[in-house]
Amino acid sequence: MSERIRKERREQRMQTKEAVKRVWLRKRTLLLLLVPLGILLLEIAKRNAFFAEEIFAKRIYKVFSICVSFLTGWLPFSLAEWIILLAPVLMFVLIVLFVRRIRRAQDGRNTVFAACMNGILNLACTISVIFFVYAIGCGINYYRYPVASYLGLEVQESTEEELKGLFTELAKAAASLREELTSEDENGVYQLPMTKEELGRLAAEAYESFAEEYDIFAGYYPKPKQVMLSRLMSYTQITGVYTCWTMEANVNVDISPYSIASTMCHELSHLRGFMREDEANYLSYRVCMASDSKDVRYSGVMHALIHTGNALYRRNPEAYYEIIDKYYSIGMRRDLVANSEYWKQFEHTKIAETSEKLNDSYLKANNQADGTQSYGRVVDLLLAEYRQRK
Repeated sequence: MSERIRKERREQRMQTKEAVKRVWLRKRTLLLLLVPLGILLLEIAKRNAFFAEEIFAKRIYKVFSICVSFLTGWLPFSLAEWIILLAPVLMFVLIVLFVRRIRRAQDGRNTVFAACMNGILNLACTISVIFFVYAIGCGINYYRYPVASYLGLEVQESTEEELKGLFTELAKAAASLREELTSEDENGVYQLPMTKEELGRLAAEAYESFAEEYDIFAGYYPKPKQVMLSRLMSYTQITGVYTCWTMEANVNVDISPYSIASTMCHELSHLRGFMREDEANYLSYRVCMASDSKDVRYSGVMHALIHTGNALYRRNPEAYYEIIDKYYSIGMRRDLVANSEYWKQFEHTKIAETSEKLNDSYLKANNQADGTQSYGRVVDLLLAEYRQRK
């Protein structure tokens, strides 16, 4: 091969390399622009609920969430969980590659500096993409219309009598359902009569039934993902997590059997774009009650009962215990005692305290000023429905 041909080939390779660099630089510039774009969309949503609801949630987000959840829904495992588990390995590999690139760099301050800046730029692009997906997959939906507007509910201040009436009604319903459930362990505590995978299918079907009455909830619902490390998840006192980057409803399946279905329905509500925790709790109850399965309905009633009981206890402890003594069945009591014993082993740990603070800060940063206390506001929605029925 002549020297001229070798020289031409070297020049072609250099030109190709330069062209690739220019394209990559343009792509990274566009990726970095996702941060201001995400911030802009969030600010518009904060100031304009019409944009958050009618333009984004009902159209852009719905198509985006259905497409992504359809793809990840085919996986028999939680993609989000595996990403978290493999993240340290990936970080280690990237650090090793970065160090190798620095070592291979030619001597000279400019070359090493360029390699460092390239690494920082790549990191910034990654963070930019993560933030933007959060904004469109989760953040904007915190500013959409309240779910009460779709369900015809009027939230207002309640009286103690209304709270007692609701608590009594839920206690009676839970006791009635519990009597019909025969699947128990040797201690008489409720156990699932089906696999958790089958329960996930029932939760998805319950949403489909609910959507027949309220078409705002129509769409594809994948089965919730069972977290492999559910026991470890309990140390954070978290029962479920919705991951907007993979559009998965991840559920801690180590918790008390009666509470798994309601947790599944809670997380699936986020998939449809209802992000506020009080609304997700209420939707969990309503959707469970739309199920043909008595096991799912029992889970939903117990979920609502506990929140309502906590609210009544803060107002009138005597009335709270009076209703418990009168209406709680033996089976219900066993289930609640077992649930209490389960969570006692995870209380007052550093992990639980840190998780609580992080979750509280996250919620306050996303239009829920009362942080983790927002979970309990589900009672306002339950009372609104109670008054509507009366």
